[in-house]
Amino acid sequence: MRKAIWLALLSVALLGGAEWERATLAEAGLETRWLDAARDYALSGGGSGVVIRGGKLVYAWGDLDALYDLKSSTKSFGATALGVALADGKVTLDEKVAECLPGFATPPPQNRLNSWITEATLFHLATQTAGFAKPGGYEPILTQPGEEWAYSDGGPNWLADCLTHVYKQDLQELMFDRVFGPIGIGREELRWRNNQYRTHEMEGVGRREFGSGIHANVKAMARFGWLWRQGGVWDGKQILPSDFVARATHPQPELAGLPVRDPTQYPGAAEHYGMLWWTNGDGAIKGVPRDAFWSWGLYDSLIFVVPSLDMVVARAGKSIGDGDWRGSDYGKLAPFFRPLVKATGAPYPQSEVIRSMRWAPKETIARKAKGSDNWPLTWTAEDVLFTAYGDGWGFEPRVETKLSLGFAKVTGGPEDFEGGNVRTESGERTGQGAKGKKASGLLMVDGVLYLAVRNAGNAQLAWSEDSGATWTWSDWRFETSFGAPGFLNFSKNDAGARDGFVYLYSQDADSAYEGADALVLARVPKERIREKEAYEYFSGLSDGGPSWSSDVAERAGTLNNPGRVYRSSVSYDAGLGRYLACVILPEDDTRFSGGFSVFEAPEPWGPWRTVYYAEQWDVGPGESCHFPTKWMSEDGRTVHMVFSGEDSFSVRKAVFEAGR
Repeated sequence: MRKAIWLALLSVALLGGAEWERATLAEAGLETRWLDAARDYALSGGGSGVVIRGGKLVYAWGDLDALYDLKSSTKSFGATALGVALADGKVTLDEKVAECLPGFATPPPQNRLNSWITEATLFHLATQTAGFAKPGGYEPILTQPGEEWAYSDGGPNWLADCLTHVYKQDLQELMFDRVFGPIGIGREELRWRNNQYRTHEMEGVGRREFGSGIHANVKAMARFGWLWRQGGVWDGKQILPSDFVARATHPQPELAGLPVRDPTQYPGAAEHYGMLWWTNGDGAIKGVPRDAFWSWGLYDSLIFVVPSLDMVVARAGKSIGDGDWRGSDYGKLAPFFRPLVKATGAPYPQSEVIRSMRWAPKETIARKAKGSDNWPLTWTAEDVLFTAYGDGWGFEPRVETKLSLGFAKVTGGPEDFEGGNVRTESGERTGQGAKGKKASGLLMVDGVLYLAVRNAGNAQLAWSEDSGATWTWSDWRFETSFGAPGFLNFSKNDAGARDGFVYLYSQDADSAYEGADALVLARVPKERIREKEAYEYFSGLSDGGPSWSSDVAERAGTLNNPGRVYRSSVSYDAGLGRYLACVILPEDDTRFSGGFSVFEAPEPWGPWRTVYYAEQWDVGPGESCHFPTKWMSEDGRTVHMVFSGEDSFSVRKAVFEAGR
């Protein structure tokens, strides 16, 4: 197989029309095993594929010259023609289609019986909200434009007719002149059939479809994807407007909340459809960056573009997975996309301060409080670890009612710890999964316990001045991002804190159940933790130092790992003088299988370096991980991770090999 792939690379032509510049997987920073996994899943439907990273071909399979019927992937080529027309000033997105195209939406004649055809805009056609029925011919308008998301070939085909009319030119010739030729796609690599649902000609020129119709090889598909990866630029020339590229490849705010026609076939489509592109802007595919977007046709022709990873992948053949067509159910794409993302590995270089992390044998893992998870912790003034659990009954003897939020104290050391439940009517909550409030962070400051709670739309605070016996709840919430906030923990009762601030981290998502591209960071003066207006949000680095804003909309990621950030905790290792971030890597279920990452930094905001990175640990890490500072050795080299694997309070020892 390796020889076949290498020989295939020799025959591939470069993005600019000469030879592809090649790179090894090591040079591209990609891991073979994950690319192999993605390829094997793609080959469940046969066909061909290429992986481009940094503008270089690094991996391929199948016959790279074979032409495939791309079906609805053609729609994204239609978006490209629309971009050309916008650049030329031929049309605008808000333009009424009836003013652009005489005879729009007729036949059938019944479309003229209402005013809907006069309301439809080019934006409606490009976003599947014009209201047309599914087929690609002369279809009835079923709903008022802008009132429903409804997948259609007929709507995009009217867009093709509109552009044909304004250019008075066959769109295939326009595209070879303005796009395909300049980016190195030859006519032997891409063919665009005449319209199969309407007359083959329109106003004396060839008539093409946007709903379907393009046949291409994966080399041409990859070039096309790379144009969009570069924001519409090729060899320094702006072929497509950059603002249009950005808008078309993200969810459209105007579509949010619209009802979806046939929601079982197109679940959540209104929340993640762009302009004739599919996107992950709503994080629907956990573990994939939110800037990812792709074309998608019947039989799973795919042009997968991930700007944050500098990656384009083209694949065509027959349907992947079980071979069934399931509309736009993203679930069948996850086994292809996720390994491609995993192949990029750790986002930061290996730490020079901590060269390696050696785990105790898995047989030594101590597990208690079985059937309960979460377990954020803080070191209290009473010299115990105060913790909280979710969806369970806590330590033995177990509470009689299953709680979504329960509390406990842990005494002793990591080798001989004991846990005891703390009952509190004002703090405990019930509700399974996302339906119940759950702890995401704990911190004691000046003898007061502070609790960060997720599943509270988005998150909420509570505090206790009597060691967890009674709790007061804030009357405000984190409503943007910060779906699972956790406190930065220093030593006992916050001793040794860096400054007068308390710091909170969360994945950059509204929900604790969503993966994200980054950790975000907030801070608040420790005497004002209960005041919403006192919080500031990390907004980036300026002159080597952090910038802060009172506007959460200006937040920036402090630890970035596109698509691979989930629930986290950060602790200060005083012995090493380093901040340790433990971040679960998002998967559908990590209780018994999955991975996580550990990073270190000299400051709460970075710069981060990789200590440990495992897409697949030897046991399941669960959905949370913590390094309690009480259980760190004086020199900082021995730590114990508390994690929720197997729905338990699980403890495992690790030893750092320190560097300089």
